[in-house]
Amino acid sequence: MNGPGERIARTILRSFDEYCVLFASLTARAADRFARRDWHGLQDDSAERLNLYNAQIDQLVEDLASGFGPTLTDQSVWEGARALYLEQVAARPAAELGKTYFSSTTRRVLQTKGTDPNIEFTDEASSIPDTEPKLIQFDGDSLEATLLALLGSYDLGAPWQSAERDVRLAALEIERRFALHGEHGPVLTIATYPKPFYRGRAAYIVGDIASERLTLPLAIAVHHTSRGLIVGAVLVEPDDISVLFSYTRASFMVAADHPGELVNYLCRLMPHRKPAEIFSTIGHNKHGKTERYRDLRSFMADSGERFEYARGIRGMVMIVFTLPGYDAVFKVIRDRFPYPKQTTRRQVMAKYRLVFGHDRAGRLIDAYEFEHLRFERDRFDEALLAELQTDASRSVSVEGHTVTLHHVYVERKVVPLDIYLRESNPVKATAAMIDYGRAIKNLALSDIFPGDMLLKNFGVTRSGRVVFYDYDELTRVTDCKFREIPETSDPDDEMSADPWFGVGEGDVFPEEFRNFLGVRGDLRDVLEQHHGDLFGVRFWRRVQDRIRSGEVVEIFPYKRSRRLGAGVRRRARTG
Repeated sequence: MNGPGERIARTILRSFDEYCVLFASLTARAADRFARRDWHGLQDDSAERLNLYNAQIDQLVEDLASGFGPTLTDQSVWEGARALYLEQVAARPAAELGKTYFSSTTRRVLQTKGTDPNIEFTDEASSIPDTEPKLIQFDGDSLEATLLALLGSYDLGAPWQSAERDVRLAALEIERRFALHGEHGPVLTIATYPKPFYRGRAAYIVGDIASERLTLPLAIAVHHTSRGLIVGAVLVEPDDISVLFSYTRASFMVAADHPGELVNYLCRLMPHRKPAEIFSTIGHNKHGKTERYRDLRSFMADSGERFEYARGIRGMVMIVFTLPGYDAVFKVIRDRFPYPKQTTRRQVMAKYRLVFGHDRAGRLIDAYEFEHLRFERDRFDEALLAELQTDASRSVSVEGHTVTLHHVYVERKVVPLDIYLRESNPVKATAAMIDYGRAIKNLALSDIFPGDMLLKNFGVTRSGRVVFYDYDELTRVTDCKFREIPETSDPDDEMSADPWFGVGEGDVFPEEFRNFLGVRGDLRDVLEQHHGDLFGVRFWRRVQDRIRSGEVVEIFPYKRSRRLGAGVRRRARTG
């Protein structure tokens, strides 16, 4: 038998296998890029890998259209293809990814509304295997000896500045952290994933570390400086590991023949992290999207909650809603934007694509873009549904008892910064305001200017980090013209609501930020004290110069207090 269903299944499977080979090849380049300190090359490979999935599906759909003609729209043919494909893909080490690949293809070809379990794998329970990867085990006579053996087992393509010095510092940090958890006994074993995790200008060795009574996750950050390799940080706090694998950062380049096993292991290290986020953070964004959808459906099946407005000030570009007990928000684009917004639907979508492919610097929330999701009408708050129908009719339609979200972004839920500042004690509010300024600077150094920097457009994560989530006015720092406000001798000019000077496209006047951020009282003083340079052109122009010179600025995914800094190294060397 060699019917159209079987041939379609074989064609998709062949395309998926090719995708896996290309994905692995791009990922494998990271080791050489790191060894040669080719940071631009690493960025280029990461961007190419992000675009690989859609490019491969585009070519596959074109091949199917030319090879099968009208047969391609026959539902029964696809049902047969699904069964045959499942038999073959089940033996692949990345079977769960293969199922998503098939579903992506059917949705593109048949323009499926909602989901169809007869021709997709979307509605089934997660197919991640229960197994975990084989780890490398280390133990020695002392923690320093164990760490030295660990570092020596990874070939990172360059010599160490001083591995002995670094393991001495690392051992002190680990012992201190274990003591903070009430464990003063010796560390007995370390187990690590055999391949490094590459991202930005660092390689990370990831695993877990155990004493007799306590096991903690472990991540060792290795940086390749002009003088050789150094350990930049040793992370053993669960929150630090979670920030490292955050949904606000670019994905890692890490070799994983069995990605589901790696995801299982990382989920064990970070129990509050869901498989969707972990799949995305190791580069499998499309399957992360599949897992997010399954997680949403599971929550809705177990909960009677209805969609309602999300906390925060209503947006002029997006309608944002959520399920009260769920960890995500849903954003649909309005049909029309009131003054003074001067953007279009197409431009807003382009901003989200920019964020998807950007480094994100730990400050931009990743978004899953869904099409044609269907829900029961009674799962929506009536006022919300009425606004969706009247103000977002291009994105939402209602037929009978069914609501279809034709286009929606799904992002992790955070507390809007303006609300967080009102509800927090002074210590937390001060810390958030300092991190707000730091977030703006981190974004700038990654060539992102938020545009609208009002507090309501930023949020605070579970770990207390300030992130940005309103992308409609986002642009590149290097596309801005940062100017000083011209002086005037006419006092009436300064009282005028309209500028007395010419304002061109892309002009930005940092002096005006003070008046428009909405920060008052003590918190304004905090911002001025720690980040007053944001209100002058010098900071912004220096950032532009650094980016245009080709510098890849390293934004560390861990706290300053976690760094094994140069001063500590000097003291350790002379002590």
